[in-house]
Amino acid sequence: MTIAMGRRALLAAVAAFAMSGPALADGHKVLDKIHFLIPGGAGGGWDGTARGTGEALTNAGLVGSASYENMSGGGGGKAIGYLIENADSLHDTLMVNSTPIVIRSLTGVFPHNFRDLTLVSGTIGDYAALVVNADSPINSMADLIAAYDADANGTAIGGGSVPGGMDHLVAAMVMEAAGKDALNVKYIPYDAGGKAMAALLSGEIKALSTGFSEAVALAEAGEVKIIGVTSDERVDAFADAPTMKEQGIDTTFVNWRGFFGAPGLPDDKLAMYQDAIAKMYETEEWEAVRSRNGWVNIHNPGDDFKTFLEGQEKVIGDLMKKLGFL
Repeated sequence: MTIAMGRRALLAAVAAFAMSGPALADGHKVLDKIHFLIPGGAGGGWDGTARGTGEALTNAGLVGSASYENMSGGGGGKAIGYLIENADSLHDTLMVNSTPIVIRSLTGVFPHNFRDLTLVSGTIGDYAALVVNADSPINSMADLIAAYDADANGTAIGGGSVPGGMDHLVAAMVMEAAGKDALNVKYIPYDAGGKAMAALLSGEIKALSTGFSEAVALAEAGEVKIIGVTSDERVDAFADAPTMKEQGIDTTFVNWRGFFGAPGLPDDKLAMYQDAIAKMYETEEWEAVRSRNGWVNIHNPGDDFKTFLEGQEKVIGDLMKKLGFL
């Protein structure tokens, strides 16, 4: 038997192979289409993450087309329930989610958790930060701790989430890691970031717990000083901001965002989703979307995603128990 092949036969074989799969002329396309299920309304973090990811994947030629569906309700529970109940018909669907799937599952806002879904990949993150008024005498976490020690009740920390929500948990986590009792931290919740910022400027609160990307925007506008970030190392987006760890407060936290498939998603489809997302990070199209939004790349596919989520669930669960929310 010979393995030689004539030129005409070889060209015919190559053409047949190229036509057999979903590859584009440049050979990059991994999937024909993705439908993104978004558990909240237009304009929110989930919406921006899904649409930005879809934009990068399609513009880079990794996915043929992307469509989007906003399904608000139940703190994200409606979309999760829909994905589970219609699993057999939603193999082309990815649902975006983030840290609240852990918090709201723990508190029973909805009956499901991340284990009821197919874990595709964590993709991005936004670290948390504590900020103070630009005119504040507080310039570091040591200054904030000293103020707290002198007058705990007068050193309130505010945030844009409810008691037991993410901003509260971050503030409590940081103070606990600094050797203080999280139960004694005075946390004041506000309906939105704008109201919380007004409270900081008026002196109603001494510090604000917020997302790092939001803190960077405020710092660049000259409104606040960032006194601590919950990252392992300083973040390039604002390298002047010190980490908690370098100030002797051994804690990290990231509000991740990532994607989930329906339970029972076929292995070959899961592999294609993960392949497309992995390749996305190497493209100029993704870097344009990421930098525009101030996101941090956090790529945790499959089992790595599960390990990450289980770790976050334990840390958040233990803290919520201490604070009396569980």
